[in-house]
Amino acid sequence: MSTHIVIVDHRNDWKPSFPGVILVTAKDYIEQSEYLKLKDIKIINLCRSYRYLSEGYYCSLLAEARRHKILPTVRTMTDLATKSTYTPNIEDLDELIQKSLSKSVNSQPSTQLDINIFFGHTEHRDLQELARQLFDTFRCPLMKVEFKRNGKWHLTAIKPTYLNNLTPAQEDFFITAFSSHVVKRWQEPKTKSVPRYDLAILHNPQDKMPPSTNRTLQKFIKVGKGLDIAVELIEKKDYSKLGEYDALFIRETTAIDHHTYRFAKKAESEGLIVIDDPDSIVRCTNKVYLAELLTANKIPTPKTMIAHKGNIKTTEKELGYPIVLKIPDGSFSRGVHKADNAQQLEEISAKLFKESDLLLAQEFVPTQFDWRIGVLNKNVIFACQYFMSKKHWQIVKHAPSGGVVAQGAYNAVHVADVPEAVIKAATNAARLIGDGLYGVDIKETPKGVYLIEVNDNPNIDMGCEDGVLGEELYKTILQEFIRRIEQRGNKSGGNT
Repeated sequence: MSTHIVIVDHRNDWKPSFPGVILVTAKDYIEQSEYLKLKDIKIINLCRSYRYLSEGYYCSLLAEARRHKILPTVRTMTDLATKSTYTPNIEDLDELIQKSLSKSVNSQPSTQLDINIFFGHTEHRDLQELARQLFDTFRCPLMKVEFKRNGKWHLTAIKPTYLNNLTPAQEDFFITAFSSHVVKRWQEPKTKSVPRYDLAILHNPQDKMPPSTNRTLQKFIKVGKGLDIAVELIEKKDYSKLGEYDALFIRETTAIDHHTYRFAKKAESEGLIVIDDPDSIVRCTNKVYLAELLTANKIPTPKTMIAHKGNIKTTEKELGYPIVLKIPDGSFSRGVHKADNAQQLEEISAKLFKESDLLLAQEFVPTQFDWRIGVLNKNVIFACQYFMSKKHWQIVKHAPSGGVVAQGAYNAVHVADVPEAVIKAATNAARLIGDGLYGVDIKETPKGVYLIEVNDNPNIDMGCEDGVLGEELYKTILQEFIRRIEQRGNKSGGNT
């Protein structure tokens, strides 16, 4: 039987009158290795904030990496942070909203109604079914839902509620709702699927370092025609058009607090096949999550520490210099710094802690090049060597302003010629993320291979990653989209 653990920021947030539970502070859950080893665990995260990159956010992120069932998930936190993300998920509830609120409010002149939903329960009996369905859609333990009437009722906001802000009356209801929840089986929300045969590629023409150049995107369009799949380039402004396609291929650098994630989430909610899928974006874009996931699954990495303001100075003892410091969601070598001494460690970390409560600190592993192994649906589709920039320790050398000063050379390699240990590490790591398209970065040393990170939005460019396969690489990717559409069933008839 699964064990429930409740996470809070401060132990006194859990009142003596609340039910007896295993109580853990956010700091302990993040720092103490014993929680990494626990199995069959259900975590209820009741921290005081779910803000992006806060300790509450990291508790859910690390719980997912540790394969603990977590409420709420990072995805739920992200969904509720932006109304445009969660709005598509409530459209199907409109009929129930009108019926439930009309019955509850009756003929009262009220034009606004706020209800609290604690673990799928509300004190408004007439709204209980609506509360349950909202909780099934947005599995946040405590939330406040706001409705306004303008001719008809509209759901205007869904906001997390935090344990330390509950009134005495709300605390009584919390006890009832919590006690009821912990004895019930957790369920996962279902997603819709509406497969078709049109592929949208999301890109940003102004991006100076896109994962695919415009020339490469035109290649996808050309190859798509030969496979009888229509490929169209879309941009951020085309958000409302997503429902016109059967699949979405994101060829723009992804991030959580970004429109790329909102596109992925909306695409999935409308039944499109999507790469990168929302879960892959969440799992890959945060290096702290990846570090914990790889450690939990015994995949070799450089010696790594999750650093915060309280332990940053101990990294020099644990790792030795040089120390590589990374912000959780950097890309293309941005947000990655090397400290050669204590002064640099202090200066760099102070700057980075302004962006994130946690950093990743790693031992420095010098190599002439990094392997990039492309994995799609758990199969290797390309291999490439990315060499370090001349007289620099990274592949991409950035100026202090953020611009690119130099970039190393590259060399595509036949998959059959890649060392077996590199392939094995890459495929094992990719399987932990999902079945999407990933670029797995690996360092090969005399002591063995070390996995650096898994990218959810890897470069695919003409003359580089396609250096061995050529057009076949583009066909392989597009055929995977077709396979997934056909697997779900072409219910809408596509273009035929």
